[in-house]
Amino acid sequence: MNKKRLFAIVFALIAIVQLGFCQNYSNKTNNNKAKEMKTIQLTQTDFLTKVMDFQNNPQEWKYLGDKPALIDFYADWCGPCKMIAPVLEELAAEYDDKIYIYKINTEKEEELAALFGIRSIPSLLFIPMGEAPQMAQGALPKDELKRVIDEVLLKSK
Repeated sequence: MNKKRLFAIVFALIAIVQLGFCQNYSNKTNNNKAKEMKTIQLTQTDFLTKVMDFQNNPQEWKYLGDKPALIDFYADWCGPCKMIAPVLEELAAEYDDKIYIYKINTEKEEELAALFGIRSIPSLLFIPMGEAPQMAQGALPKDELKRVIDEVLLKSK
């Protein structure tokens, strides 16, 4: 067997081993991320049962949740949305038993985006218990999000 052929075989074997290792590592990483996800993706059906039933009660805001919520209106292609997503995951874990952090994909849930007049993303809807919701636009920094969660949603100063 000549050296070129031997080199090609060895190179191919190394590539196969590395590909298998990378695939295995990627699967483990993706599985861990899926288990760690604390934000909750909402469809319109979910929204109607967990947040507000605007179809049967369109005139009045009546939050259906049992704890305050933050809703992130986003799109997969949006750079600022991608920047804020890991921050929202951290906050969802940190405030796990105190608030819900929901995510609504504006491209898949166009009716919800229109209902709230979403014209720029990310847009964040803060929903305190027993009060009207408040909207903020843009990728707010983590410390600002924590301040709003504490002062608006949890009413602690």
